[in-house]
Amino acid sequence: MFYRRKFYIVKNDFIEPFNKLFNEINMPNQLKHGARLIGRWMVPKDEETTEVFAIWEYDSYEAYLEIEKGVRSDTEHLKRIQTWYESHGGKENVKKENFLEVRNEQLISTVKEDKKTSNLM
Repeated sequence: MFYRRKFYIVKNDFIEPFNKLFNEINMPNQLKHGARLIGRWMVPKDEETTEVFAIWEYDSYEAYLEIEKGVRSDTEHLKRIQTWYESHGGKENVKKENFLEVRNEQLISTVKEDKKTSNLM
C-alpha cells in the first residue's frame, strides 16, 4: 500500500470555501479515478490559521501515479477547478492570499504488516 498526506496551512477566513472545494470538486474526482480517502481533518493552529490534511490510500506508488494522471487529465474536472479559482480571484491570488503552506507527502508506516490487526477483543 502507498499512503499520501496532503497538508495545508490555510487562513481561517478561507476554510469554508476550501472545504467546499474539497467536498464538492476534489474529493469526488479523486474517488472517481480510484483514490481511497482514509479521512480529512483540520486543527486550529492559531487565531489566524488552520491546518487541514487528508490521508489517501493507493494500492502502490505506481497506482498513485496512474490515478493522479487521470485526475490531472480529466477535462471536466479541470473546468470545475478553473471556475472555482476564478470565482475566488484567480489561482495565483488564492494561493498567495490564503495558503501559508502546502505539502504532498508519502507516509511511511512504523507498524509491521502482520501487527496491523489485533485479536485483543
